[in-house]
Amino acid sequence: MWIHPEEVLLAGALWVSERANPFFVLQRRRGHGRGGGLSGLLVGTLDVVLDSSARVAPYRILLQTADSQIYWNIACGSSRKEITEHWDWLEANLLQTISIFDNDEDITTFVKGKISGIIAEENRLKPGEEHEEDSGKFREAELKMRKLFGMPEEEKLVNYYSCSYWKGRVPRQGWLYLSVNHLCFYSFLLGKEVTLVVPWTEVTRLEKNATLLFPESVRVSTRDTEHFFSMFLNINDTFKLMEQLANIAMRQLLDNEAFAADLSLPKPSKTLKNVSALKRDLDARAKNERYRAMFRLTQEERLDGHTDCTLWTPFAKMHVVGQLFISNNYICFSSKEEDLCQLIIPLREVSIVEKADSSSVLPCPVSISTKNKMNFLFANLKDRDFLVQRISDFLQRTPDSSWGDTNPLSQISQSVCPSQARTMVQLLSQSPHGFCSCPQASSSVPPSSSPGSESVQKARHYHPGLPTAIQGLLQLYHRDDPEDLGPKAMREKMKEESWNIHFLEFGRGVCMYRTSRTRELVLNGIPERLRGELWLLFSGAQNEMATHPGYYGELVEQAMGLCSLATEEIERDLHRSMPEHRAFQNEMGIAALRRVLTAYAHRNPGIGYCQAMNIVTSVLLLYCTEEEAFWLLVALCERMLPDYYNTRVVGALVDQGVFEELTRSFLPLLYEHMQELGVISTISLSWFLTLFLSVMPFDSAVLLVDCFFYEGIKVIFLVALAVLHDNMDALLSCSDEGEAMTILGRYLDNVVNKQTVAPPIPHPHAQLTSGDEPTPEIDVFDLIKSSYEKFGSLRSDVIEQMRFKQRLKVIQSLEDTAKRSVVRAMMTESAFSIEELEELYCLFKSKHMTSCYWGSSSSAAERHDPSLPYLEQYRIDLLQFRQLFVSLAPWVCGGHNPTLSARLFRLLDQNQDGLVNFKEFITGLSGMYHGDMTEKLKLLYKLHLPPALCPEEAESALEATQFFTEEEPREASYFSDQNALRQQEVTPGEEPKDGDSEEKKEVKDYRYYLRMWAKEKETKRETIKDLPRMNQEQFIELCKTLYNMFSEEALEQQLYHAIATVASLLLRIGEVGKKFNNGTKKRETTPQTSLSAQTSPHSPQGEEEGPGHGASGESEVCQALADAQLEVVAPQMSDEETKDDASVSSYSVVSAGSLQCEDIAEDTVLIRGGEQRQGSVLDTDWSITFEQVLASMLTEPPLVDYFERKRDIQAKMAACKAQRVVERQISSSSDHELTRHST
Repeated sequence: MWIHPEEVLLAGALWVSERANPFFVLQRRRGHGRGGGLSGLLVGTLDVVLDSSARVAPYRILLQTADSQIYWNIACGSSRKEITEHWDWLEANLLQTISIFDNDEDITTFVKGKISGIIAEENRLKPGEEHEEDSGKFREAELKMRKLFGMPEEEKLVNYYSCSYWKGRVPRQGWLYLSVNHLCFYSFLLGKEVTLVVPWTEVTRLEKNATLLFPESVRVSTRDTEHFFSMFLNINDTFKLMEQLANIAMRQLLDNEAFAADLSLPKPSKTLKNVSALKRDLDARAKNERYRAMFRLTQEERLDGHTDCTLWTPFAKMHVVGQLFISNNYICFSSKEEDLCQLIIPLREVSIVEKADSSSVLPCPVSISTKNKMNFLFANLKDRDFLVQRISDFLQRTPDSSWGDTNPLSQISQSVCPSQARTMVQLLSQSPHGFCSCPQASSSVPPSSSPGSESVQKARHYHPGLPTAIQGLLQLYHRDDPEDLGPKAMREKMKEESWNIHFLEFGRGVCMYRTSRTRELVLNGIPERLRGELWLLFSGAQNEMATHPGYYGELVEQAMGLCSLATEEIERDLHRSMPEHRAFQNEMGIAALRRVLTAYAHRNPGIGYCQAMNIVTSVLLLYCTEEEAFWLLVALCERMLPDYYNTRVVGALVDQGVFEELTRSFLPLLYEHMQELGVISTISLSWFLTLFLSVMPFDSAVLLVDCFFYEGIKVIFLVALAVLHDNMDALLSCSDEGEAMTILGRYLDNVVNKQTVAPPIPHPHAQLTSGDEPTPEIDVFDLIKSSYEKFGSLRSDVIEQMRFKQRLKVIQSLEDTAKRSVVRAMMTESAFSIEELEELYCLFKSKHMTSCYWGSSSSAAERHDPSLPYLEQYRIDLLQFRQLFVSLAPWVCGGHNPTLSARLFRLLDQNQDGLVNFKEFITGLSGMYHGDMTEKLKLLYKLHLPPALCPEEAESALEATQFFTEEEPREASYFSDQNALRQQEVTPGEEPKDGDSEEKKEVKDYRYYLRMWAKEKETKRETIKDLPRMNQEQFIELCKTLYNMFSEEALEQQLYHAIATVASLLLRIGEVGKKFNNGTKKRETTPQTSLSAQTSPHSPQGEEEGPGHGASGESEVCQALADAQLEVVAPQMSDEETKDDASVSSYSVVSAGSLQCEDIAEDTVLIRGGEQRQGSVLDTDWSITFEQVLASMLTEPPLVDYFERKRDIQAKMAACKAQRVVERQISSSSDHELTRHST
């Protein structure tokens, strides 16, 4: 390729000149190509260690001038062909032009400008690529990766690192290439080459460790082996990138949407040297994920930038050091000291942004005011002007719907004072209900009372007039209760007063300062009146609800009335959701729960509905309105508990693994004993899925939900560890799993909340676990306090790191489970062994994943549906099926392979959706490998009948269909057809005479459909008599296939002779059948028909019809078989030496002896596919049956031996796995083929 001109001082060092003229020199790297000796080995090793571009581009062209010792490198190439094209272009277009220049400097300037122009033009002509993003050094590395590992252009390199790969006890220094889908390593030291390619989807474990043997290394584990890499320049950055890429791969295994992930991430203002644009995008994605998790923001939020600053905290009268984050909808602040201060300011709440006076005490301050009169002062900002401008830009993009009816951008005013440079963005419009106010207050607006609106509301499933749309269920049921003045009620009022004081000091609503004091109040329990408001605030659901007004109501209207598997499961579980609570003992609470769950299932079909969602949602509805409960459920399922409630509860299984690892770290003795009993995996799943709501009394568990919405999953881990710690002695003395479960069940049933105001709610689980001896009560506040005291050192970032490690393990174990299920199911339906089926499943899945990486005619979602049974989840299209067929099929047909694979694909594609699942794939492959001769011939026979034989391949498919319609009562199809059954069952001639008979017929039709459905469910074994007849066109295609099948066989000539004999025999059988059928038709013909036939001038005589058409049929088959044979032999006959008698003996037998074509004149041979063919009666009369084909084949021992021979698929599978290595060898040997071209 052309490169931007670079200076070269020593043109002869390590290079050999192959061509030269007065201005240009073409050189080859020493050691490349044939020969090289020791110097070539040394140069090759040097290139790998130093990452020289000569390793991937061993050819170059230099610009030279007579008076200068400096050369300019203007082109490089990976092959001789590529560099020769550039050399020819230079000689044809530049050599004559620059020869007229007098000055060498002018020559150099002209050539450099011309080359730069060519590069710019090439970049401009390539659409959809940002060529200026990646540096030249990185593009060289990407080109090198593709060449070394045989990767297509769709495989994007993310980054590459110098490191050592430990092969045994010997380190191999080389380069580690991290692409989007693969981890690759290459090393070349003194002639020894090491190449490693590991797909990220195969990685089961990834960890950074330091041992005596492998100091500070990265271990990459797969199912089969382990790989160690060490001696990184910056191992932490490398490991973070590897973690991110492996995580993306796990997401791809879990969810098809990961293949189409949004990569439109913000680009940094400065281009980093030797770092790809994709690497910067992935870094930005990682920062986005951390930012969203830190402040509980939605998935659409994109971090624009962050900077160090200080925030003035009026409650503490001090400046807090931290970081300011700016995104498209929020301004956020987090202190460097954990839990000291956190702040979230939605841009929809901002009214003024101004630059204040700068001083030595308060340098570069920016003041931000909100609509509810709160003011935030940030200082020590490095680039204040740019920051204010970015905030102003984002304010202008704020949707108008968040501001009521007035557009704020129309009322922006700016003032400039002489004493200070001030930029003010004043937004004068006010929201009718500011989101810094209590949500209950804003939701208590009375609905419209006009009669028209009431009728509309009654027609809707959800409207603002519903009681549950205004208040939570607890407020509705306690509304008429007398005021309680007892000590518990007074303590509750004291809690409310503490929170009110906190609101006055720290603010209320989204813009509240969140400090360690806030955390203390949450741990002491949130008052019932404030619980819904604070849950919305801490979870981030309030922001999402504010930006989607009316979304829930519309979703309910769309979802209600639809029937799906999710709605059926919801209806089944509605009355199991907190049946002990009176709020769910009537239709109002049940209906609200139905609407929320159905709306979410409609919003997120990937999750739909999962058991345990009903329990959590019912608790949310007690304290929140319907819409608020819906958005809290969104926050739970999509952000706070990711992947918890999908079909395979992956998130809960991941956290179960994290909990086991935490137990091993904090309680090692108990962990070993619990592992022996298998208790941890049993108990933890229900604890995490329902946040202890199903195993603990409600009044106690709801306090854990308070802490969860503030702290996240960390508090659930802490409490779970505290429960095990408190029962350690009893658990260590357990002898079985049941005893341990009973101990833990009794303990959790007696965790009480002594401060609750509400009457106690009976816990159904307590009746099952209560024993004879009373168990002491445990105060839930003491349990929470002790969990923080004993295990409070656990940090959230550590939990996330452990989650990643467990996610690899869980998803790969789920994939292994799927593979075992598929193999077990296919063991009864195929003759392959367990090992062969596992290997075939891996190849099938690998082909599916590869097509997802590198593009396909169908999307990943179309070819992978996790809701289907394991056998049908992964599907491949025709292109991927063809590649597997060519690699694995025992019938080698050379150039005929694509045609045969397409026919088999259509035969196996039962639902005709253009996709084949693993079960169908194995069915076809098993028939070729393990069927007896009859089964193999039956499959081959079906491949030349519709639907396998498409109309484009068989020119007389229409006539064949007509023939089978006349001769057979059912269609020629591989699988059973409902119409055929209907024709067999329905008796014609039964007409209803009155109303009673119509009713009887309806009953009969109902029973008929039941019988037909039962027959469809029955597995009918197909016999050879069920196969339709084959016409002459299909027979010609069958003969072509057979002739192509034997080209690589040792007994090739004997097989050709056998096929010629069988074809001749079948032709005669078809002729006899045609004469018999014609004679039968003549006897059945009416006098009128025979008279019209005699008077027809175009009708041939009956006596002459048989022989004439028989000869024509034989001649056409003769010609077709000759064409089929010539297509195979023709490429090998280019030289006279290759022509011998044996190479054409099969054709001579067909054309002369067996088919007896010598008596037929040339003008009587039918031309294929013309008008003659359509008008001929031959195609509809000539036919043979499968029994005749089978009987004819059995007369030839070579054919019997060929089809009865047992074939081993192991060698084929090994060759298929090693195919990429072969491709790399072929790509690297291209230079040898072009040596003569250069000379």
